[in-house]
Amino acid sequence: MPNIKSAKKRVLVTEAKTLQNKMFRSQLKTDIKKYHAALAAGDTALAQETYKIAVKKIDQAAARGIIHKNAAAHKKSQFTKALNNM
Repeated sequence: MPNIKSAKKRVLVTEAKTLQNKMFRSQLKTDIKKYHAALAAGDTALAQETYKIAVKKIDQAAARGIIHKNAAAHKKSQFTKALNNM
């Protein structure tokens, strides 16, 4: 345990930020699963709608540093190809 006041604060701030990142990552995974489910069902309208949501969440995750920007670009490319091949 830290003894210095600023170190104690950093522990609290880090815990809060970690929780926020976990919540965001969980929502990102949920949106990606919804997109994959729409693709599997063959529902074009739902797939397009969930595609927009998933891509937006991926961009936000890359901007926050939750995922790497190249990983985000790779995922978006995969999603676009899958949507176009429907």
